[in-house]
Amino acid sequence: MSDDTPPVRRGPWDAPATTPAAPAVPAARSGGAAPEVAGQSLVWALVSTALLGAFLWYFSGSWVVAVAAIWGLLVHEYGHVLAMNRYGMGPAKIYIIPFLGGMARGQRLPDSEWEGVKVSLAGPAFGLLAAIPFFILFLVLGGKVWLLGAAVIAAINLVNLAPAPPLDGSRALGPVLARIHPMVEKGAMIAMGALVVLWGISNGSYIFAGFLALALFGHLRRGAWRPEGRPLSAAEAGYSVGLFVLAAVACVGVALAALIPLGDGTLSGGLAIGRNYLDFGR
Repeated sequence: MSDDTPPVRRGPWDAPATTPAAPAVPAARSGGAAPEVAGQSLVWALVSTALLGAFLWYFSGSWVVAVAAIWGLLVHEYGHVLAMNRYGMGPAKIYIIPFLGGMARGQRLPDSEWEGVKVSLAGPAFGLLAAIPFFILFLVLGGKVWLLGAAVIAAINLVNLAPAPPLDGSRALGPVLARIHPMVEKGAMIAMGALVVLWGISNGSYIFAGFLALALFGHLRRGAWRPEGRPLSAAEAGYSVGLFVLAAVACVGVALAALIPLGDGTLSGGLAIGRNYLDFGR
């Protein structure tokens, strides 16, 4: 998950102000000196990681799952960091949030929505690389628990592609929907956000569901769903959808590569395990 939250401003679906105000321009974009965003202190980063790991271990009952989730989270966020630094938004920093996960944050907003899309998808795409060591451990040591770790990493990246604020999918598909009409984006994000919150509640992920509900409420109040910058062109909108689909297919592919041998060795068996974890009310 990446954070490119813009300054508070009126959204495109808000009623027009009686006196138009000049658009807010971040100091880093307007040429002025902007204070660098402070990173997470080493002590708090370690404490947050320990709390998150202990939380995952307690609920999963497996230290391998906890390690896989922490490792997968870090690699995922580092993907955002690499993209942010590539597009001049750095130096980007990673923040670990106790009991929830993490996020990457840059020093300024992207110059265009196209850059924002690529930053958002860099996390899930790069994050899949975290599964490689677990596949290697399975091949070398045996034991299906390593495959479970790889499946967890794939699931983290796949869930992040859900088009619900503030997950990466909303930042990748939001600008595409806004090209149709801002209300189309708003309606789709609210619907998907509510669906993901209900999914979390039905599966007992109350902290995750509460976090998403608060994030969705915050987006509604703020009215700003995407960063300022040049809107997507028609070609870039097509590329955005294509990259989103490729990232989703890659996540599903890695998940099945872990779930098929984890089950009975068949595609239907792997899909059954995946449905058991992703379906409502498991």
